[in-house]
Amino acid sequence: MSTPTLKGLLVVSLEQAVAAPYCTSRLADAGARVIKVERSEGDFARYYDQAAAGESSYFVWLNRGKESICLNIKDSADHQLLLQMLKEADVFVQNLAPGAAERAGFGSAALRRENPRLITVDITGYGSRGPYQNMKGYDLLVQCESGLASITGAADEPARVGVSVCDIACGMYAHAEVLRALIARERTGEGESIEVSLFDAIADWMTVPLLQSESRQIPVERVGLRHPAITPYEVYSCADRQQVVLSVQNQREWERFCDQVLEVPALKTDPAYESNIARCMHRDALNEVVRPIIAAMSRHTLVDRLNQARIAYGEVKTVEEFSRHPQLRRIQVETVSGPVSVVAPPAVTRRQHNGFGPVPALGEHSVMLRREFDASNSDAMEAQS
Repeated sequence: MSTPTLKGLLVVSLEQAVAAPYCTSRLADAGARVIKVERSEGDFARYYDQAAAGESSYFVWLNRGKESICLNIKDSADHQLLLQMLKEADVFVQNLAPGAAERAGFGSAALRRENPRLITVDITGYGSRGPYQNMKGYDLLVQCESGLASITGAADEPARVGVSVCDIACGMYAHAEVLRALIARERTGEGESIEVSLFDAIADWMTVPLLQSESRQIPVERVGLRHPAITPYEVYSCADRQQVVLSVQNQREWERFCDQVLEVPALKTDPAYESNIARCMHRDALNEVVRPIIAAMSRHTLVDRLNQARIAYGEVKTVEEFSRHPQLRRIQVETVSGPVSVVAPPAVTRRQHNGFGPVPALGEHSVMLRREFDASNSDAMEAQS
């Protein structure tokens, strides 16, 4: 059995909710030892729901393979215990309220003076600079502040993206930066300080609508199940009321779509539809032709024609249907309430994986970790040596 890639790496995380736990869960999956520091009442994500065999679906998703210790960082003994952990840690991740970690004595600069090899990751809503630096930033709030909600949903009102996309984007960027910093440390021997905010993460994803809006060439608006800059690329209803989203990406596909799917070859030479830009300008007129033709077909007939024409498509499925999707890969994770079948990590490699650790109960490892990192024990061992 192969050695996990990050085996021997110690990650300490003062974390809660989604963004920071997402980052550290991926480090744990790669073999890092991740110690999750929680308040006595626990990470509040433990109590979002009871959908995963009685446990929170959010918590099960993001906390497998970690060790849990309950600490009160305002208590002097617990404060010293955490500092002792951080003297030995490779990575420290925190997503407390703005400024809380620094006020408590766990600021990045101070920690790295004690442990120059330490990589610190501060996750916030809006970053440590600028007029929003002291604002709490939760996923839906940042979806609204970033303009994401304004381009999501149908025409009548804005909508939340159906998953915590700002949290996830932030956690992904934090994970990537930790791996980059680890590579840099191998070369320099020095750790570094990393900041990632929910706002900056989703702002990067908003680059295209931002540039389109500033150019004033493309209207930036809510379009529902329709691509704002490609046509035809939207949802169509079939005769049996099934919905299919089809995507025509280039001129070759447009010609095959007219010939083999619509069976209206004259459409491909119509000057109003000679390019994607032209088709977008005349989208409504084009759909007056396309929609009745597709509405007369069954889903089976449409899908068969799309396959024959090599046109990409996707069926509009419910989450219940997604749970039975033939392409969905799963893993089983153990929890204190029993096993839970969750979605497998996206990356597939040839490297043999050593399995995924269980989701910890609140404070499950407190006694063991207190014994391991107790400063008086460490001092006594140093004196003996």
